[in-house]
Amino acid sequence: MTVPQHNTPTPPGWYPDPSGSGQLRWWDGNAWTENAWNPPGQAGAGQGGPGWPGTAWPAAARPGQYVGPGQYGAPGQYAGPVQPAPRPEISRQTPVYNPFIWLVTLLPVITLIILLLWNPVFHVRYAGARRVPALDPSSFSVPYFLLVATGWLIYGVSVLLSYLDWQKLQRDGVVRPFHWAWAFLGAGVYVVGRSVIVHKVAPQRGLAPVWALIGLFAVSFILVAVKVSMIVSTIAKALPA
Repeated sequence: MTVPQHNTPTPPGWYPDPSGSGQLRWWDGNAWTENAWNPPGQAGAGQGGPGWPGTAWPAAARPGQYVGPGQYGAPGQYAGPVQPAPRPEISRQTPVYNPFIWLVTLLPVITLIILLLWNPVFHVRYAGARRVPALDPSSFSVPYFLLVATGWLIYGVSVLLSYLDWQKLQRDGVVRPFHWAWAFLGAGVYVVGRSVIVHKVAPQRGLAPVWALIGLFAVSFILVAVKVSMIVSTIAKALPA
């Protein structure tokens, strides 16, 4: 398919298929995609049959939203705001998982492992003339700072992997996938949002990362609670009665 040339860029949307199939085809703003949609009740709608816009078509394909030279074989010029068109379902052969999303989901395991391997030894020092007992800052050894640094590193890597996963979903035909920038609020936010969108375009698929995230959260909660209780007990023993 050829890319239509216009002075004003045509925004993404559903438009009549330029091949004359009578379906709507998704224009991603730069080129035609493989996503086609046959609106229900399309036959007989409009003045030209199944190849012409009708009331069953999404807002982005109705007359008056986009104007052009008059032919329906290519997108016209943007004429006003439109409502988002429905996302088409992807084929069952299209994969919905890739290494990027699994790494985003499971990278926090690294932080959890470091936490479990960290066995701090606390020392007490006395400050001031009244010799007030306090924890010696040297008690926070290299593993502690490694834990903090690893957390920030995983955060940055998760954002990058979310971007790569977002690009992969677009290449696989997912229309408007959950945006990768949500990963700045946390990897879990992106995993949940991404899974919801993918589940919509691939029914009965796409939710495995959410279940993995829930399981990881449950295990982490238990292990962290045990570790915190051990640390509190160690500190209580280090302080004088």
